[in-house]
Amino acid sequence: MQIVAAKNGQEPEWEGFEEEEKSEEADAKNVDIILDKEEEYPEKDESEEELERLVFGDSVGFREGVKSFSLAPSKGPMGSDTQDEKGDEEELEAVDDNDLFFFDSGPPAVPAGSLIIAKDAAEESDEDKPVWEDSDDDRLVVSLASMPQLRKLRETEADDMVSGKEYVRRLRNQYQRLYPTPDWALQATEKMKRKRASVEEDGDSGDGEGSEMDVDDEDELSTQPLARLLRDADILSRVRGGGSKRRKLQAGTVDIQRLKDVAKTGPSAITSLSFHPSYPLLLSSGPASTLYLHHVNLNAQNPNPLLTSLHIKKTPLTTTAFHPSPDDSRIFLSARRRYFHVWNIATGSIEKISRVYGHQHEQRTMEDFSLSPNGKYMALRGSSKKGGGVINILDATTLQWTAQARIESRGGVAAFVWWGNGGGLSIAGKNGEVTEWSVIKGVVGRWADEGAVGTTTIAVGGKSGRDSWLGGDRWVAVGSSSGIVNVYDRRAWVENAQTAITNGTSAPQDPNNGIPRNPIPLRTLDHLTTPTSHLSFSPDGQILAMASRWKSNALRLVHLPSVTVFKNWPTDKTPLGRISALTWGRPTEEDEREGSLALLAVGAETGRIRMWEVKA
Repeated sequence: MQIVAAKNGQEPEWEGFEEEEKSEEADAKNVDIILDKEEEYPEKDESEEELERLVFGDSVGFREGVKSFSLAPSKGPMGSDTQDEKGDEEELEAVDDNDLFFFDSGPPAVPAGSLIIAKDAAEESDEDKPVWEDSDDDRLVVSLASMPQLRKLRETEADDMVSGKEYVRRLRNQYQRLYPTPDWALQATEKMKRKRASVEEDGDSGDGEGSEMDVDDEDELSTQPLARLLRDADILSRVRGGGSKRRKLQAGTVDIQRLKDVAKTGPSAITSLSFHPSYPLLLSSGPASTLYLHHVNLNAQNPNPLLTSLHIKKTPLTTTAFHPSPDDSRIFLSARRRYFHVWNIATGSIEKISRVYGHQHEQRTMEDFSLSPNGKYMALRGSSKKGGGVINILDATTLQWTAQARIESRGGVAAFVWWGNGGGLSIAGKNGEVTEWSVIKGVVGRWADEGAVGTTTIAVGGKSGRDSWLGGDRWVAVGSSSGIVNVYDRRAWVENAQTAITNGTSAPQDPNNGIPRNPIPLRTLDHLTTPTSHLSFSPDGQILAMASRWKSNALRLVHLPSVTVFKNWPTDKTPLGRISALTWGRPTEEDEREGSLALLAVGAETGRIRMWEVKA
């Protein structure tokens, strides 16, 4: 087809267009002629009809299929059954009910001959059973021979198709062959099994009272009675000694050795440490609301193991302590709350004390308490500062209010400590005045700490030889916000009072009971440059530990009666950190025979508890 240019304004001519149109009409006529000339299709044979029926179906098969799925009769247009439906109903009356319903359980199971199924769950022990099971594992089929990376899971060359549970089991066995369970994990698991079995036999797990109690790990482990706890730890015979001959320390240097740390870095600072009066147990706690109980064993392969722990929800613990009586197995726990807890580890029960009846307005928090050495009383520092400050005294057995000590100090109570015999308190006010208060007689005397600038803490220790006078304590140490620590000798007070009475220079009835109003300290220690936060005497009264939490490594040991600081410890390399708690403990009878004099436990703000042993 060609296009011819237009001439004299005429439209272009399309040459060959009519010829192509004519050729197409001719082709169409030829096709019709060819189709007319073709032969007709042959008739279908039986095999072709059968194949067509199987692929596309027919009307007869459709009706039979509908009839087979018609399990329930349908209602007619007016709610009545038709004749056919009645007939179907009569036929279904002879069918069992179980055959009328079925459950869709997924694809059919693989033939038993070609599938290896895992062992029956009934044959598994309670410990081997998984906590959660996936129903798809029963329908899953895995071919081990078809995938090269799975061929190592075959037990024989004929193994191929396995179920999902069997596949998981073989994967676990393969992993355990490559990475076997370490010995320490096996020992811990066996120990846990033994403890769980012993609790199930005894049947007294001892759950705590109150909805706020939450015990770590296993309830039966953390609240199990003390007898079983000590039996499992093998420390029933490790009773602490106290009647051996006293060994005297020399001034200048001290023989002190570092022991294995009780605890590594923890979740919070250690704010309270306490040794059990009879057993080698150490109690520690902090703002993380968890109390830890460690077995202090110096000669064991794994020293100072953790026996148990107790977590109290939403209660950042401030003070925790064992009951000082050897026959009493209670632990007292308190926080900046209106309540405190008492954990009886002999029975496993936990009691919550929520108020001091008649003195709720003076006791809005119970975070600061102290138990008397004789185990009779519990002293709680009151929150009220009206009139100077108060301390409420509770009966340690009934936990009922017994008495109240009130001081006249501007700013309230700074610190207080029980006398050695538990008959009274030495209460230090923030203005530097110390009040000697007896449970029976009340206030027996007041005296002023020399040069006191913001008193922070007070401690007593040693033996004066006169148990009936101020608890029989010889040494009194008072710390201040400037870091200065004054040490007083009460034995000199008694001698001066008796001399004055003998010479007739003192009134027969002294209202201050022979206590000087402004005593002169035996020694003033200025080795700390930040506020004194901790003062503690060793059990025999020969060492005073003083520390400040406001500076790293701020700890000094003072020899008594020379009242001089040991020069050889601590050194610049002694890893103390910021000290948040410290306490002294007695060694066991075995360790005492080897020359051990006392144990010093130091808690840091990092949560670490370090321990040293002082030898004579």
